[in-house]
Amino acid sequence: MSNERTSEYLHGLLSELLMLPKETEWVEFKHNNANPEQIGECISALANSAALQGKQCGYMIWGVENETHEVLGTTFVPAEKRHKQQELESWLLQKLAPKIHFSFHRFLCSEKWVVILEIRSAVYTPVAFDQIEYIRVGSYKKKLKDFQERERELWRIFDRTPFEELIASEHLSGEEILRLIDYPAYFELTGLPLPEAREGILSRLAEDELIVESNIGYWSITNLGAILFARQLKSFGHLRRKSVRLIVYRSNDRTETIREIEGAKGYATGFEGLIETIKSILPQNEIIEQALRKSVPMYPELAVRELVANAVIHQDFSITGTGPMIEIFADRMEITNPGVPLVDTRRFLDSPPRSRNESLASFLRRIGVCEERGSGIDKVVLQTEFFQLPAPVFEQTEYHTRVILFAHREFKNMSSSDRIRACYLHCCLKYVNREDMTNTTLRERFGIAMKNSAMVSRIIKQTCQESLIKPYDPNAGNKAMHYIPYWA
Repeated sequence: MSNERTSEYLHGLLSELLMLPKETEWVEFKHNNANPEQIGECISALANSAALQGKQCGYMIWGVENETHEVLGTTFVPAEKRHKQQELESWLLQKLAPKIHFSFHRFLCSEKWVVILEIRSAVYTPVAFDQIEYIRVGSYKKKLKDFQERERELWRIFDRTPFEELIASEHLSGEEILRLIDYPAYFELTGLPLPEAREGILSRLAEDELIVESNIGYWSITNLGAILFARQLKSFGHLRRKSVRLIVYRSNDRTETIREIEGAKGYATGFEGLIETIKSILPQNEIIEQALRKSVPMYPELAVRELVANAVIHQDFSITGTGPMIEIFADRMEITNPGVPLVDTRRFLDSPPRSRNESLASFLRRIGVCEERGSGIDKVVLQTEFFQLPAPVFEQTEYHTRVILFAHREFKNMSSSDRIRACYLHCCLKYVNREDMTNTTLRERFGIAMKNSAMVSRIIKQTCQESLIKPYDPNAGNKAMHYIPYWA
């Protein structure tokens, strides 16, 4: 879990921490004590205490005398330390829940070795080591459960602090901000003129809360700024796994990968490039239209765009070690994001969108990445109907949300569940558009001739039996019968 820091940054950080009058609840000094269990407990305690104190990180420093803050040097070498036949960092990570970001930094100070362990503060839930949550009280490590008032305050902090407002990187100069943030892309995407002076650029980024002024002459980058406009997401250790992964498989399973691409840029700067890459990879279908043969995309671009945008916007950033993923198989395309949906998957089409990350969603709407109104799912369903594709699947796993688009399949090759799902979504689409679903509209959706209307009647009957749709007026005659979703 290493995170590259410059020597200048580490020396500046050490100087700041040495200026503290004594150990605090978010900083601990050690000389050579490197007991792995104690380090794990301290990571939990410092992460939770840093959150209580409003700090981005907690710190453990080896090579410094606690009382005098004199730099003594240390023999502790984290990269060489092993515990129970594992590297120390790997073992610690397995014992932590959630798996927060931490990194060891070893450097020379006045010809003496110093080690700083930088620990990201807890964000959405207290950090536990070996299933026990710790906290620092003064300079002592205690079990969190024994200090209920602090535990309650910690949960209050988690509840009121959105992910976007948390700090991704702090104590940066204006020059470092412009090196890490793709500010030309920000001004291009927002349609704002690029200021001539650095101060004007920083001021405008701060107005959109992409950066915040921390101390005189220094700045911090918020998670919102990093996740949207990072030149390289890997520059922000805790966000590097939030890049979008694109995987292409040879067949209908995951046994053989043809290609794997991991996005490097922030979502705002990299979105259009991602969509273009997907378009270039997706197979084409050949159709004959007015005696001319032409190629069309296997999946409608608008549907792909909306689903990728949704995966980015609605992900749960508290789930570490995973990010949005797009998988392309021979017969389907799966788009997955961390986090269970906030609404029932059967109500995606009609429910007003609810986002965990409203600032992120708002900004991406502002630059046209996603819809200002609605979730875009109605467009996805409409496009699959227009392209005569099987209806998409919206499903929830234990920790993720997944949407599946299917390649073209003749009606005769569709399963019963395919037909029922298509009937239900067609009914939902008609209802939200203030239209009626009838036997005729469903025939047109499937491209079935009028003489085969009895076939469509059977699908409607099966969908009613599954309690997904119902007649608007059960007493109406067959020709006047129209249907509404079960929730209407």
